[in-house]
Order: sequence, then C-alpha cells, then structure tokens
Amino acid sequence: MAKPSSIPAYFFMLLFIIGRFISIIGKFRPWPNSLPRQVLFLDIATKLRFDPDAINTASSDFGKLVQEIPSAVFHPSSVADIIRVINVSYNSSVPFGIAARGHGHSIRGQAMAPNGVVIEMSSLSDYTSNGTKIKVSWSPSLGYYADVGGEQLWIDVLRTTLDYGLAPVSWTDYLYLTVGGTLSNAGISGQTFRHGPQISNVHELDVITGKGEFITCSKHMNSELYYAVLGGLGQFGIITRARIVLDKAPTRVKWLRIMYDDFSSFTRDQEYLISINDNGLDYVEGSLILQQSSPNNWRSSFFSASHQSKISSLLTERGILYCMEVVKYYDDNTAATVDQELELLLEGLHYIPGFLFKKDDSFVGFLNRVRSGELELQSKGLWDVPHPWLNLFVPKSRIMDFNAGVFVDILLKQNKATGPILVYPTSKKMWDERMSAVVPDEDTFYCVGLLHSGTLDDWKNLDDQNNELLEFCDKNGIEIKQYLPHYKTRQDWMNHFGSKWSTFQERKARFDPKVILSPGQKIFNFV
Repeated sequence: MAKPSSIPAYFFMLLFIIGRFISIIGKFRPWPNSLPRQVLFLDIATKLRFDPDAINTASSDFGKLVQEIPSAVFHPSSVADIIRVINVSYNSSVPFGIAARGHGHSIRGQAMAPNGVVIEMSSLSDYTSNGTKIKVSWSPSLGYYADVGGEQLWIDVLRTTLDYGLAPVSWTDYLYLTVGGTLSNAGISGQTFRHGPQISNVHELDVITGKGEFITCSKHMNSELYYAVLGGLGQFGIITRARIVLDKAPTRVKWLRIMYDDFSSFTRDQEYLISINDNGLDYVEGSLILQQSSPNNWRSSFFSASHQSKISSLLTERGILYCMEVVKYYDDNTAATVDQELELLLEGLHYIPGFLFKKDDSFVGFLNRVRSGELELQSKGLWDVPHPWLNLFVPKSRIMDFNAGVFVDILLKQNKATGPILVYPTSKKMWDERMSAVVPDEDTFYCVGLLHSGTLDDWKNLDDQNNELLEFCDKNGIEIKQYLPHYKTRQDWMNHFGSKWSTFQERKARFDPKVILSPGQKIFNFV
C-alpha cells in the first residue's frame, strides 16, 4: 500500500491567503469575466485594484467628456510587473485591453481601457532599481542627456536637470504631464519651430511591446519600434524610459506680448520670426483675444491691471485681437546685450503701436507659468470641469481661410469661446517623417488649440461648435490634421494617417498583433 504524500503546511497557508484575497475583492466587485483567473495565482495579483475609487479615477480623464470603465486598475512596482500583466493578456485565449495612464490629461478617453486593465504608471515613481528616478549623464557622441522614467513628470525632469545647469530644449506649455504621455503624441509648444517637438529630442527608449517584449530602441537599434512609438498614440508599446536631449539652461527670460488687429500682419510677423536661425527667438506663440475672454487667462497672469484695461478698451472697438507672444532666453553672460538683440529682432514688425508689453521672469517661472493658473482654478473648483478641447495643425496656405471661416465667422460671431485659443506657426523640417506623428504636407503649418472649459450643462454646445469647425474645413478642402486626435470610424483614422496608414497597420501587426494596447484610442478597437 502506497504511503500518502505529505502536504506542506505552507500550501494550506497559500490557499488561505488566496481565499482571503478573493473575499476581499469580492466586497468591492466580482472578479471580471474579461480577466483570466490565473492572474490570481501570480505575484502581481495584489497590485490589481477593483475598489470604486480606483475604478472611478481610471474611468475618467481631464476632458471629462467620456467614461470608460475598466475591469481593474494595476499598480506596478516595477517594469517587470508591467511585462507580466501584458504577458497574461497576450497569452490568454481572450486577450484584454491594456492602457498606460500617466497624469490622466487626455481629453477623450485615450488612456482608458474599457473592460480591460489600466496601468497606473505613477506607481513606478515610488520604486526604482538604484534610487535614482532621473539620471543625468554625458557622452562624447551624445553630449548631455537624461535617462528618465516614462512615468516621470516634465516638471520633475526640469528640476533635476537644473541642478546640473542643464534642461531639455523642447517643452509643452504645461509641465505636469508624463514623459511617456507626451512622447506618445508629439509634445509641442512655442519652442517647436526651433528644436522640433519633444519626439525629435529623444536619443533612446525602453519599450514594452504588446507582446510583452522589453526592447531598447533608437535610430540605430530596433529603429522600427523607435519610430513607431514616437507619436504612436500608445499603439505599439509602453514607454518605460526615455533618453532626453539636454542643453545648457538659461536662467532668465525676456517675455513679450504684442497686439495685432490684422491677421495677415500677425501671421506674417510670426512666420518671419521663426525663420531667423542665428541668434533668433527661443519661443513664439500666438493667440486670439475675444470680447468674452480676458486678456489674462489660466495660462498665465501676464498683463497688469492697467494693461488689461487698455487692451479691453481696444477690444471693445475691434471685436477681436491677435496676440503674439515671444521669449528670448538669457543668463549672466548675455544680460547686457539681450535687450539690444530683442530690439533688432522686433524691428520692422507690424503690430499696433503702443501695444507691446514686456516682462522679465526666471526661466522656471516662464516654463511653469500655467501651474499658478491651474492652482487658482482648483481652489475655486473650476479646474475639474469638462474640457472639450480641439487641437489642429492647419496648412500655412489655408490659414487666412481658416481665420475668416473659423475665428471670425464661427468663434467671434457665436461668442461661445470659454478658454485660450492658440494659433502659431512651426516648421515641418523639425519633424521626422519616419515617426508615427502626422502633420500637414507643407513646409510651414499652424498649431491651433481651442482650449475650452465647459460645465456639465454647456460643454456639448462647445463640442458642437468644434464639429461645425471641422465640417467647415472638410467642406472647404482645408486639409487639417488633428493633434491629440479623436475619430469615430476606421475610415477617419485612415484619412488622418494618409500615406502613413499602411505603415501604421504593419507596425501594429508586428508589435501588438493581438490589439491589446491603448484601446481607448479606438484606432483598432471600436467598442
């Protein structure tokens, strides 16, 4: 008679722990049918959250326009954890969608995973292999650079690199965004004309593909993945590290805002300024000021009370003004000459006499200018509201038509605008066509941003206006491209990518063949 095998005591303890875990999560939510139950037996199981707070947070974003409910929210403590959860989906008979969530600043659910798993990337901030989250280095071939976790905020990258007298060269207007998030789109601002978008200033990436593969890539190593991921809307992999270009950081800025009442002069002067290569400006952006909007807004409190009064009086008379915003960096070595350099750069511009306003600020104060406005709105309960934003790239050849048909005939006449409206040129030569990001097929194009803030009652009216704008462009043959794109049909996505669509599809089949990643973008997942 065979002797029965003894069962180790720890086996019963393991069963007890698993049973307790199941009972705990059961109090919040039943085990989702979309997730394979073998996840329970992995060491990552305790990092899955099903409680209402976690689910509700991952079901919404900055836009507050859509709600997509995930089955679970994953809080990784390491890159290896992310690899494991992707592998579970990839090897499952019914794969579930996975989305990486950084700061949650998407507008229309792009970082959501309906019935899938949202990875809360900020959890990685608490866990690093050597205690260093952002590492600054130098090499003969690359110069200075920073290795940065994809979950890191750009404001923290700035603070760390400034300790070395260095800084990245390309920015977004808002610094409380994650590195992985902006690199998945492009990362644009008033520096783009000079240095290109943020995706043009990355030496190397660590990426976890939709097959659960951890791959280091660059222009010279695994280049197909490198070009796919940059501007790839999260479709090909999750960025866990980026090697960012650094340069010597200035200490202060000369910051000017200049008023126009003629759109032709406004655009001509902007285009002239971004064409100056040697010792030119470091930042050029433009915006609209309408009667219902204040000269100051949440993006910065630039104008003094007396300046606001002066501008408002002119605005009452003209109905619409165009504001050009320019910046020149300087430090102790150039402080004595910066004013003269600025004067030469602005010589011959066609702005309204007497409507040039100057400000001197720190480099950090300028780059982080939006933060104070955000905190003020948060204190008044006015930040956590719907944001029906629309961001576009408009070909230079049609910007005059866009002004007449959109800025004047729609925005000015309908008087609905409730936030900043940006319009500024940039140069296509600063973009790499091999990357997934899409821009108009002209040497110069305009970045246009309608940054509306709505309420639960009126945001749909603003969104209807956005749709009217898009219909105007379509009917009049203005070949715009959406930035932070959102479309409702496969054909719309095909039109968006144009000649890049076949490459985009091929890359998806290669790096995410089971269509796991970033389902909220709804490029390959229409649910």
